[in-house]
Amino acid sequence: MKTILVLCALILVIGSVLVWHAVRLPREYGTFTGAPKADIGDLINRPQDFQHKTVTIEGTIREQCTTMGCYFFFLSGKNMLRVDLAQIAMNAPRRNGHPARVEGQMVPYGEGYEFVASAVKFE
Repeated sequence: MKTILVLCALILVIGSVLVWHAVRLPREYGTFTGAPKADIGDLINRPQDFQHKTVTIEGTIREQCTTMGCYFFFLSGKNMLRVDLAQIAMNAPRRNGHPARVEGQMVPYGEGYEFVASAVKFE
């Protein structure tokens, strides 16, 4: 009887791990092209210089969309840069407070600019 209970517990644990692995969201979306690295502060202060030029940025995710994870913000001092993921990951994992690497372009958004991602890797 003890052996059967141990085998059932083992099957339950292994099955749970396999199900979790099958349904978890990926950590990387899109394809990185090796674009040059840019500073988030430079993108915020001089967005016109980076408009429609593909660059890579890295930072800590702040204020990510709580519904689907389709956008988040990177901070530079007190300024925030909106990073839109909608074109590559409408349903991204919620990684608020974690680092991410993003490749994309600055584009006009409302009365300012946003960074539209073509690839993202969540750490």
